[in-house]
Amino acid sequence: MEKMYHIGLDDSHGARYAILPGDPGRVEKIAGYLDNPRLLGQNREYTTWIGELSGEKVLVMSTGMGGPSTAIGVEELYQTGVDTMIRVGTCGGMAEEVMGGDLVIANGAIRMEGTSKEYVDLAFPAVADFDVTAALRQSAKELGARFHLGIVQCKDSFYGQHSPERMPCGKKLEEKWEMWIKAGCLASEMESAALYIVAQVLGVRAGCILNTVWNQERKKKGLSDPHCHDTTLAIRAAVHAVELLIQEGSSS
Repeated sequence: MEKMYHIGLDDSHGARYAILPGDPGRVEKIAGYLDNPRLLGQNREYTTWIGELSGEKVLVMSTGMGGPSTAIGVEELYQTGVDTMIRVGTCGGMAEEVMGGDLVIANGAIRMEGTSKEYVDLAFPAVADFDVTAALRQSAKELGARFHLGIVQCKDSFYGQHSPERMPCGKKLEEKWEMWIKAGCLASEMESAALYIVAQVLGVRAGCILNTVWNQERKKKGLSDPHCHDTTLAIRAAVHAVELLIQEGSSS
């Protein structure tokens, strides 16, 4: 097949599994946890390495920030033969118990972004694949990580969250933010809803694990708010989850 227009890959890689960070700068670090890692390609925000886990080829490809580039990446990976994808990224805590350095496994996402609306109406939920989520949960447990499993808010505007008072629709943003928290939302990020909806429409598996960088709600309340920019634990959990899924697939 011809190479995909955006990600610059064709189906010759032979991988069914992909780990998807947003940041191109994290791709090589993640690939370092694979066997025989090597650079496969780079185009636009999509930097891709390939390696092996448990004898299976695994891609690591950056998606860039936000829903549109994530959706394009998922669509084109699917066309090259990938059927299982795990996003590993960062988030900001919303629930009081979610602290910097904690892992958040997103089993569903609030669709407060625009990309997924061009696939299916908002009444359709953005949910993770059960088997992928179970593997992420088991992986986090085996690593002894402090983690939370639940719903995240997926948005398009970073500064709409952090400076809502500057925005003409600021009151609406603040009201929704409080509503999500009251409903038990764990954290906020920018890619999960698009990943889940596109994966659902294509009929592939997807999951998401996030490192919590900070929690602005804890800071507002005068509580300790440790900051953690180190994504190593989330990466290790994602890589091990892929191993678990490979092993499960080979034994079924």
